[in-house]
This record gives sequence, structure tokens and C-alpha cells, in this order.
Amino acid sequence: MVSKIISSSIVGIAGVKVLVEVDLSQGIPTFDIVGLPDSAIKEAKERVRLSLKNTGVEFPLRRITVNLAPADLKKEGPAFDLPIAIGILCSMGIIEYGKIKDIFFSGELSLDGMIKPVTGILPMVHNLSQGGVNTFVVPHENKEEAALIRGINVYGAKSLKELIEHFKRPIIEPAVPKDHTEEFLQNFIELDFKDVKGQENVKRALEIAASGYHNILMIGPPGSGKTMMAKRLKYIMPNLNFDESIEVTKIYSISGLLSDKEALVSNRPFRSPHHTISYAALTGGGRFPKPGEISLAHKGILFLDELPEFHRNVLEVLRQPLEEKFVNISRVGGNVTYPSDFCLVASMNPCPCGNLFNGDKCSCRLSDVSKYLAKISGPLLDRIDIQVETSQINYDDIGYKSQSQAENSETIKKRVLKTIEIQKNRYKDENIKYNSELGPSQIEGYCQLDEASHALLKSAFDDLGLSMRAYHKILKLSRTIADMEERENIEIHHIAEAIQYRSLDRKYWK
Repeated sequence: MVSKIISSSIVGIAGVKVLVEVDLSQGIPTFDIVGLPDSAIKEAKERVRLSLKNTGVEFPLRRITVNLAPADLKKEGPAFDLPIAIGILCSMGIIEYGKIKDIFFSGELSLDGMIKPVTGILPMVHNLSQGGVNTFVVPHENKEEAALIRGINVYGAKSLKELIEHFKRPIIEPAVPKDHTEEFLQNFIELDFKDVKGQENVKRALEIAASGYHNILMIGPPGSGKTMMAKRLKYIMPNLNFDESIEVTKIYSISGLLSDKEALVSNRPFRSPHHTISYAALTGGGRFPKPGEISLAHKGILFLDELPEFHRNVLEVLRQPLEEKFVNISRVGGNVTYPSDFCLVASMNPCPCGNLFNGDKCSCRLSDVSKYLAKISGPLLDRIDIQVETSQINYDDIGYKSQSQAENSETIKKRVLKTIEIQKNRYKDENIKYNSELGPSQIEGYCQLDEASHALLKSAFDDLGLSMRAYHKILKLSRTIADMEERENIEIHHIAEAIQYRSLDRKYWK
């Protein structure tokens, strides 16, 4: 008898249905697994054999063949241990096949028969539930993650013995989905802008970045608060909605980054990789590709501190994801696509010592400054909407401006949410949410200018030698600034401010 157990493998961030076909036949006792398994799956033979033995089931001395269909899809990981064991138990007649033929199984087995958690449960359950599967058996530690998907039955199993008993008479209670409504409504602010002294121009730029989901680069001397402000940006951005949260949680699930206490990622990610990171770790990769930092920052912030300290080839791989909002990874293990819709926040010093315009304090040679700045290419700069300078903090900002007078993050966030609501209503019939996502044809429709604004923009285009991409960035930035003032049309002072945020590359990268 052939038993066909429903399971799943991960491709990108999607779960792909896999049928674990188990056949027991007469012949010399062997145990073969076919269907492009990796080493972890091949080693399942010993885990399954000993877990059955230690559960009290005599392992069959027959020819056992396991096929993972479709056979042309490469599969990895220990998640097939449980479906293989269930298939053997069905073929032996210990579990009635009719009771489990439409049920999904996934889990790793320990040698004593306990079921251990696996990564990627959420994308597996999400995709197979859309394909008609209604009942899922997963490791007990993964049940809350699986129960995030509504309208299905999820059973968390602790051991193989418990499952055998469950299919004789139900003893495992289905998981009860948690209500995460409060998590999305809460306005918890861990880091507040009221702690930032001075830098009002930078706070304004960061508010614009949050309001339109624009990329931003901060340039200034060390100790001027660049990192401090970057870490506070996520707290003035809108909360994730449930669909966005599920999408982010999928990525963290297959990366194995979900904590035991957190089944759902409800806060916007903030990723800050060290400048020694490789391009594969940034974009994703490996023999069997896994998401990189740009995907872990999906729907959140990717903060690159000390931007010129990153290797140039690492920074260059950002160019396509910044435009397309996804990244394609091609490896021996397969080709996958990961989402990478992040807000890039970068900071840097103006020179290696950081004191380029600070009187006689700069000790850098002109060649050192040029070499330092040359690590950031023109095409990458062209993809950053806002460039803003931070200044050295004055004593007056620290000593006389009291904390109560500084604007807090809650106040700023209210303005940001109001601006985003304007965009939401405007683009309700478009497949976009923010001004930064406007395409060329949409820019023509939503970014109309009067003659004075056209003249100013033409002058800036010619004088600064702007590219077509920079021209579009200015228009999208102007649209966000106008929305912040609740203006229906873009006016000349909106254009002027947007141009100001595009001029630093001409100051530093002459």
C-alpha cells in the first residue's frame, strides 16, 4: 500500500505542496528516500527508525521507499521527518490512512519520538490553506505561528506517541487563534525624538521620509546624532497592518528568527548590519538561498551606518532592490525571489576624520577625502530621495532647550499618519500606497506644476545636472511636502524644498 502524506517545502517565501509517498513492499530490508532530498532529509532514515522504535513501534523489516513529489524540486531540512513517519505508520496499518489523507504534517523528530519545531511553518500553512488544505498538524512550539492563518484547524503535537493515540481517539485540542488587534493599535514609543537636541532641519527631513516612505542620507560630523535619529524613525512611521505583518513574519519564519514568545512580527523591522557584511548576507544567498538583510528589513528600515565603510560591491547590489522592491537570487540550489520593500536610511561622515568643514580640526588630505567619498557611486546616490546635513551641536541646544520643549514622537507621528491617509485616499484605485512608489505615468497625473514651479525645476535641472531619475525624485518629494501641508497642488516652495534635499551630492561629490 502506498500512503501519500501532505507536506510542504519552501521556495523563496512561499510554501510549495509536497506529497510524501511511502511504500512498504517485500524484499531485502532497505530504506530509500528519493525526490532530490538534501543531507538533512537523507539522515531522516535514522531519526525516523529510532523515533518509531522508542515510541514502541517495531520498525518494519521490509523494503521502504519514500518519494518526495514533485521529484524535480530540491528539498531541504528536517521538516519531512514527521510526514515520513506518519506514512510508514499508515502503510503498517497502525494509523488509518482515511483519517489523515487530507491533513498536512510537518515536523522534526528526535530519537525519543518527540516532535521538534521547524522553520517556515507560516508560509507553508498560508499557501497550502489557499490550495484547499484545512487541517494542519505541526510541532507544538509552532502551533501559534500556524494559527495566525484564519479559517483552518491547527493541531500542535508534542510526540509521535501522542499523534498515534490522537488518531485512535482525539486527545489534542485545536489551537485557538490569538486576537492580535491590540498589537496593531498600540502606539508604544521606545525611543523618542524629544531626546534629540537641535537638528530641526534633519527632524523635518525624517518626517518627510516617514510620510512618503522616501530613502534618506544624513551627512555630518561624528556625535551630531545621526544614529540616534535613525533609530527613532520607525516610531513615527505607521504601524504594520495584519497583511503586512503576515508578509514580514513569513520572512522571519523561514529565517528561523521568530522568538518563542513572538509568533507574529507586529512592529516594523529595523535592521542595522555591520559594515563588514558581505553582499550575499545583504541580499540573501547560500547553497539553498535564504533571505538577506534587505528582505529582513521588508516593510521597515534598513539602516546603513558609516555608509562609505561598506565595501563598494556590497553597496552596488542595493541598486536593483531599491528600484524594484524585490531581489532575485540565483544559486546552485535554485532561483528564488525575495521581497525587499524597505526604507533605506544611511548616515556618513563628510570625510574619514569627520571634521571636513569644522575649522582646522580636519586632518584629512584631499586625496583621502576623494577616495572616501568615491566609495559611494553616483547611481546609488541617485536612488536616495533625501540628502540632509547634520550640524555640530551647540551648547545652547543642550543647556537651555528643555526636554519638555522638544517635540515628541507621538506628535510627529500624528502628522505622518494624517499625510499617509491623504495618499491612501488619492491612490485607492492605484496599486501603490506612498508617493515614493509613483511611476512615470502616475507622476504626470498626480504631480502637476504651475509655470513658476516649472521654471524653478528647469533651472535646477540644468544647473545641477540632474538625471531623469533625480527629476522624478524631486517631483515625488514635492508631492509629499505638499500633502504634509494638505495642499491639493504642488507649489513653488514645495519644489524649492525638494530641490534642497537633492543638492548635497553636488557639494561633496563634485
